[in-house]
Amino acid sequence: MKITIRPSVPTGTVWAPPSKSMAHRMLLCAGCAQGDSTIENIDLSQDILATMDCLTALGAEVQYENKSVRVKGISMRDFSAPATLQCRECGSTLRFFIPLCLLSNQKMSLAGSETLMGRPQSVYEDLCAEQGLHFHRTKSCVEVAGPLRAGRFEFPGNISSQFVSGLLFALPLLPEDSRICLIPPVESRPYIEMTRQAQALFGVVSEWEDACTLHIPGNQCYQAGNTRVEGDYSNAAFFEALNLAGGNVQVKGLNENSLQGDRIYKKHLEQLDRGHAVIDLSDCPDLGPVLMAAAALRHGAHFTGTERLKIKESDRGEAMRQELAKLGIPVQISDNEIEVGVPAQISNNEIEVNSEAHAPEESLSGHNDHRIVMALAVLLTKTGGSIDGAEAVAKSLPDFWDRMKELGVQMESVS
Repeated sequence: MKITIRPSVPTGTVWAPPSKSMAHRMLLCAGCAQGDSTIENIDLSQDILATMDCLTALGAEVQYENKSVRVKGISMRDFSAPATLQCRECGSTLRFFIPLCLLSNQKMSLAGSETLMGRPQSVYEDLCAEQGLHFHRTKSCVEVAGPLRAGRFEFPGNISSQFVSGLLFALPLLPEDSRICLIPPVESRPYIEMTRQAQALFGVVSEWEDACTLHIPGNQCYQAGNTRVEGDYSNAAFFEALNLAGGNVQVKGLNENSLQGDRIYKKHLEQLDRGHAVIDLSDCPDLGPVLMAAAALRHGAHFTGTERLKIKESDRGEAMRQELAKLGIPVQISDNEIEVGVPAQISNNEIEVNSEAHAPEESLSGHNDHRIVMALAVLLTKTGGSIDGAEAVAKSLPDFWDRMKELGVQMESVS
């Protein structure tokens, strides 16, 4: 689908969509709890559908109605037959379910797109090799078989926190205690804390022995319960970034005390609005595209901790470089750093706004990446232009375009 956006002044109030990250975690906890749980305020994005499909494939009963999901959980250690789990394009779903599948001695297959299967799984590969467990991957699936044993699990803390979360979901169900020992530095710690918070709501606990070591008591049971998903800072950032494009948008429905690491977006947008900024993305890689777009609209920026942008739905740094070039914004990329635009000059104590962005002469590409598409949409409310592959927003925020229209963004779509 192609979306053509005309220069607009987005105005109004938008309610933050439900947190996809927390919804994943709550659904998994409910799926591990034997009994009925209800989770309110869930949107059916493609990623959430993937997690619900995987729970169903394992034998859980999952029903969706009026933004609520009812889950009748199962014993994750008692699979009676092999199963195939469809993870679609969701990295969280794949990495969260692999350790759960390893609880059984049944051969389990986790399928997904070629892009998803190309993402690193070294932590789980090494773990299976050490314990003599089956692990085989192809371009279309990862095949595993347990049973996983409790123990000490050591790996670098600067790779995806999804590996930590995946093990946190499974290890409490083993008879003995376990420890996850992270080699510093530990990045994306807020996502680990979100996992622990979701588990605590369902009666499962863990504790930090020190800054890099998690102790997970064994022989625990998830307890069924009812809860509600809070607003999502990751996706709210796109709507608030519209203000740097000249809009007047207010975002409501966010928990000020949230553990979500992406709530830092408010501080970063303020930095970008004031002038050329230096921003570390190590703990908030999902904010990379929208912050790069905001930097292009204002004074440019220097981003560090960008290495993990390469292994998302697209190579997000490179994708944004290609598309920003079409708007006249230069981007330089090195191993773990990205420079967007030219630093603004200061004259008479005032910051000169970077005004180099112009309407693209050709359509922008969404790179089959929801966050790239939404970041480019923010830019085009200022310059106007078209985006090919606009349907990618369904991965995390299926009503994104409806929300933009409600804010007064003028657009046309062609299937």
